[in-house]
Amino acid sequence: MVSFVPQAWRIVRSRDTSAISPAMYSFTVAGFALWTVYGVGLGEWPLIVTNSVCLLLASFILLMTLLPQAEKDAMADTVDPDA
Repeated sequence: MVSFVPQAWRIVRSRDTSAISPAMYSFTVAGFALWTVYGVGLGEWPLIVTNSVCLLLASFILLMTLLPQAEKDAMADTVDPDA
């Protein structure tokens, strides 16, 4: 569940997403979204919570990958003003 945290933090600190595949993260985000919906349908909180956290982190990484550099810098400044 926390495997995306180091990648997200690296992006915030370096603002470099050149080595990240937007297609791969698009599939990852879609997968976590579907698992979250499945968990909601079953009412299974472990599925909902874990996949929601992963969905948020993977979505952040995808968003940072797709944003233009100026907006990426602004987002990173919001998350970590000291970066």
